[in-house]
Amino acid sequence: MLLLIIAYSSALFLRADATSKFAYEATLLGDEDVGRFSAIAFGDRATASPVYEGPECKVHPGTGAWPSELDWGRLNRSLERALLDPVPPAAACYRGPKMDPDQCSFLLRGASSSRFYIDDPLTVFTTWPEGDTCYAASNTSGLNCTQGGFPSYVVNVTTVKQIQAAVNFARNRDLRLTIKNTGHDFLGRSTGFGALSIWTHWLKDFEFLPNYHIGEYEGMAAHVGAGLESWELFSYMARHNMTVVVAAGYTVGAYGGWFQGGGHSALASTYGMGADQVLSLNVVTADGRVVTADVNQNTDLFFALRGGGGSTYGIVTSAIVKAHPPTSVLGSPLTFSVRPSSNSPANSTESFWEALDAYHQFGLDIVDHGGTAYSTVSRIAPQADGIAPAGARFTASIEMPGMLATDIVAFVQPLYDRIAGLGLDVPSPNVMPASNWADTSHGVGDTPDNGGRFASRIFPRVSFEEPSRFIATQKAIRNTIEAGYTFHGISMAPGLSVAGYPGQSSAVNPAFRTAVMFADVFEGTDLRGLSAQAVRDAHARFNVFMDQIRHATPEGGSYFNEADIEEPLWQRAFFGTNYEKLIDVKVKWDPWSLFYVPAGVGSEHWVVRTIDHGLPTQDGPLCRAESGASA
Repeated sequence: MLLLIIAYSSALFLRADATSKFAYEATLLGDEDVGRFSAIAFGDRATASPVYEGPECKVHPGTGAWPSELDWGRLNRSLERALLDPVPPAAACYRGPKMDPDQCSFLLRGASSSRFYIDDPLTVFTTWPEGDTCYAASNTSGLNCTQGGFPSYVVNVTTVKQIQAAVNFARNRDLRLTIKNTGHDFLGRSTGFGALSIWTHWLKDFEFLPNYHIGEYEGMAAHVGAGLESWELFSYMARHNMTVVVAAGYTVGAYGGWFQGGGHSALASTYGMGADQVLSLNVVTADGRVVTADVNQNTDLFFALRGGGGSTYGIVTSAIVKAHPPTSVLGSPLTFSVRPSSNSPANSTESFWEALDAYHQFGLDIVDHGGTAYSTVSRIAPQADGIAPAGARFTASIEMPGMLATDIVAFVQPLYDRIAGLGLDVPSPNVMPASNWADTSHGVGDTPDNGGRFASRIFPRVSFEEPSRFIATQKAIRNTIEAGYTFHGISMAPGLSVAGYPGQSSAVNPAFRTAVMFADVFEGTDLRGLSAQAVRDAHARFNVFMDQIRHATPEGGSYFNEADIEEPLWQRAFFGTNYEKLIDVKVKWDPWSLFYVPAGVGSEHWVVRTIDHGLPTQDGPLCRAESGASA
């Protein structure tokens, strides 16, 4: 009887050595496939040179080494007809063979209430990194639509075999390779001129694992496909009475670049970053092989893939992640503003800035109680007569996982009272479902735009706890807002204590571990139609104020997924002290430099040759930096 009890108890937990794979991961590239088409042969890391020996530039259309139509056809057969050669959707709006007025009208008027763009193999939602070479417009007279930084071919992945074949073909033919999931990409990491793109969007399998054991972890888990969007996970959470950490209710892919870059959410102060949730990963590496990375095997790769940046070390096909007890998230909205009237004194906005001080100080209480708060602060232009000073506007949602509505009201009341005591009009606290932790759009509505530029900063606790540092930090933030830039702050504290096992040993930017706030600061420049010099001038003005914030937060950093493509000293800003270790992992697992993303690990050795846009874009050949190419 004792033996039966022990056996039954052991069976309750799925052990890590019982590797979990989805059906699409069981279909693999084999020797028979390679025998029919040698261009998809596997690589050998053991014999690969640690120093890149490929051509000066990745092979691209117009070069003699570009694969022939026959070769693309053979690849397509190896991919089971999954190879696409799509044109930008907005080609429907331009004179030429793809012009379609009805489709153009849909793009302009109907796409925002559909899933058209999220399900499109090319679309990225921030268009300037691609070169903004083909955008939907009602009047395109005098404009051209070109492929620009969009890839030449896309593999519509439904099996791991297809990923392996595409990886091998790109490596063996010295092609640029890009990876796209949902298209939520601010920096051009899912685009590339002449590239072969691997589109993981449809890898959406899910399995709940009520008992899972690996290393020191025993508990609930979920096996998740790389293509699952964050909003899609909420139905699984409800069905299985548990919570997994995702990027709120948006169409952001939860198990692609989001967690690989770190991944923040409304649960960051309770359960840590998205990268902290990962227990095991199935990965296609640069040699075309499939490996599992976890705390027991390929541990260096496991480290790098959890926070060291997406599309850099391999292609994740699925993950096993922690599942937590069901966690409700309620929020309390807070708004206040000041708009001086004509002939108001110059200091008429001081109450607003004192209120912002109070809010940021209260942010320590929010994160120390496991909460996250999303705020936006912006300048209000002076009234038309030009006599009144500029005003300012503040909005926030204070979101407290697991806290009851009555407790939230009592928790935030001192903050509301403090702000009201400054003479600002503040409504009484009320509670509602958190806006950043719910499926509100059902995956509908995303449309691309040129996005503008922004920078980000991770604020350390010392900047809010030490009085002199707090004064300097708030002054830098105020100067930035008064200069006309929008400040979007997120109070969050994903420290090591909430990261748990095995998140405490991940590649997440170390600055997040002592953070109490993360912020995006929006430049607001409409880039479309600007000259290259005007783009540079606008960004230089913006950086005058971002540098004040950077100087006030020397222990801070920047967030790889949401950042300025020209972030100063980006290696330290994005990766901190992890960078040298990540370089070693990159060289070991990708000696061919197959995987490249702008401002990613190892990217300093590469540059895109393109026309001068005033900022780095991806609409040109990717070349070795030491070859004399210019961005």
